[in-house]
Amino acid sequence: MESVPIANTSAKEFKSELFQQLARVGKCLSSDKRLEVLSLLAQGPKSVEKLAQVTEMSVANVSRHLQVLLDARLVKFSKKGTYVIYSLADPSIGAFLFALWSIGESQLADVTRIKQEFLHEYKDIRTLSLEEARTKMEAGAIILLDVRPRDEYEAGHLAGAISIPMEELEPYLQNLPRPVEVVVYCRGPYCISSTQAVAKLQREGITAYKLEGGEHEWLKEAN
Repeated sequence: MESVPIANTSAKEFKSELFQQLARVGKCLSSDKRLEVLSLLAQGPKSVEKLAQVTEMSVANVSRHLQVLLDARLVKFSKKGTYVIYSLADPSIGAFLFALWSIGESQLADVTRIKQEFLHEYKDIRTLSLEEARTKMEAGAIILLDVRPRDEYEAGHLAGAISIPMEELEPYLQNLPRPVEVVVYCRGPYCISSTQAVAKLQREGITAYKLEGGEHEWLKEAN
């Protein structure tokens, strides 16, 4: 019987073990809830309790999802007093998530359909591209609003942006000088808050735009 070369056997075992390890990431991302948790952590570190509040899951469920993400080395944690604070294990995971969103939108018709159905209710919303927004900012012609929660703004934000979380938008409008142009951004292309904020600004007679993309896309192009 002809023996199988050891080198070929070793190569096969190498590839098998390699793909088994990579599959750990794929299995971890098979949950819509874990994807939601990762997308929130991409905006900045959060406690288990904060993640439970935002996702409307129980602390126990969030903890279980975080354990799966931790086992796949996609998140890490630290202690702050009595709280356990989670964050992405590496910035490259955030870039991977945005690539996943892009692939999903280009390859899955349902993603586009869901997005279009939602935006149909806001068909009068105007947008600005990254380049258009940058030109206006350099000319001092617009105010850039970050409507994410304050902790996410403090974790990282676009240069020149003003932090006005959604719950503070109404009182902020009372002191906003007219005429003025405003550009709003939040967590990314699928963030609802920026769309709702622009709609509210427009109802108040303010020229407002939604920034296409989000912080990740803006910083990526700026680099």
